[in-house]
Parts: sequence; C-alpha cells; structure tokens
Amino acid sequence: MVVKNTLSALQVMQDAPVIPVIVLNDVAHAVPMARALVAGGVRMLEVTLRTPVALACMEAIAREVPEAVVGAGTVRSAADAQAAAMAGARFAVSPGYTHAIGQACRDAGLALLPGVATGSEILMCQQDGLTELKFFPAMQAGGIAMLKAWGGPFGEVRFCPTGGISTANVAEFLALPNVACAGGSWLVPADALAQGDWARITQLAAETRKLARQPYFQNA
Repeated sequence: MVVKNTLSALQVMQDAPVIPVIVLNDVAHAVPMARALVAGGVRMLEVTLRTPVALACMEAIAREVPEAVVGAGTVRSAADAQAAAMAGARFAVSPGYTHAIGQACRDAGLALLPGVATGSEILMCQQDGLTELKFFPAMQAGGIAMLKAWGGPFGEVRFCPTGGISTANVAEFLALPNVACAGGSWLVPADALAQGDWARITQLAAETRKLARQPYFQNA
C-alpha cells in the first residue's frame, strides 16, 4: 500500500520536539504502541528496519492508526526505501546518505531525513537539495559543540540529532537555533513494550510535547 505523500522533511521535524526511534519485535505491539504515542501528542513514528517484522508493523500502523504518520528508520538502500513506501511509510530516516537513497525516496514519495556526521556529508546532501538532516550518531560525532560549529558554514541547515539523546540532554540540544527536533528511543522503552504498558508510553509522549524549542519551529 503506497500512500500518496505531500509531507516534507521539515514538517516531520516540526510536528513534535522528539521523533521516537522505535524498535519492534512483535507485530501485536505496533498498533497499541502507535495509539499510545498519538494519545500523548506524538504522531511522527520512526519504526526502524532493524527487525524482521518492521515492515509488517509499519503496514499495521498505517492501516489501523490513521492519526499516526509512519516513517521508516535505518533505511540503508534504495530497496529499503521502496519496501517502506509499499508498507505505508511517509518518511524515511537513514543512518547515512547516498545519491541512490535520495533518488529512491524521491521516486517513492518519501520525505527523507538523511544521516550526516561530517561537513562533506552535509555538502553531498545539499547538492541533492536536502537541508533538513539527521545528525548521527550525535553524541559520538561531537554533540552540542559540533552543531554549534556547523551553525556558521551551514546556517541554512536544520538538524535532528539522534544517538545518545536522552531526557538528561535533549533540552540542551533543542535550545540550539539549528536544531528542529531530536530523535530518541526513550519514548518507547523495551520493558514498556514487553509489559504492554501503553499508559507509560502515552505519559512519556505527553512529557516530550512540553519540551521547549526555538520559536522558528513552533509553527508546524
């Protein structure tokens, strides 16, 4: 099921302060988890392609939870992008970037947040018209200091730092003028999934919605 998409990468970033990075091992968890996040005000759901059931989970969410916007994480190839689009994904997040991934996402109608960790990678993305980027792995690649340094030569780029982001440091990242949102796995803890603790996931999402961001990004 390919969903006609009019979504932009910036719209994905603007919707909530944090995009949940979700790892699902059981298709039965997909729909109640998605409903729990939506109930807490988080709609952009990055389901990572790290498990055999990831595509089936995306398809279930796209079919059963229309209020959610399904995205595919860990997109590493054109084939990944095509499969995600067929499963109902509307955006893609990649750990790195190649021209092939960019073209596949354009062809499939997927908004793309490509991963970058160096200036050269940012330039390659800009060459292909991409200015909304995932900074990954954020903490290991320089964290706050790196984002501040990029603010000069890449002032028009907006970032979603992911990797090592937690409740302890997310506010500091969101305070940077070139950070539109962050990516984090803490919204969907593995133990909450295992226990079916959907109320806890809703509460974590609701707390995330209260995080402050730069005014530029508050007009989704």
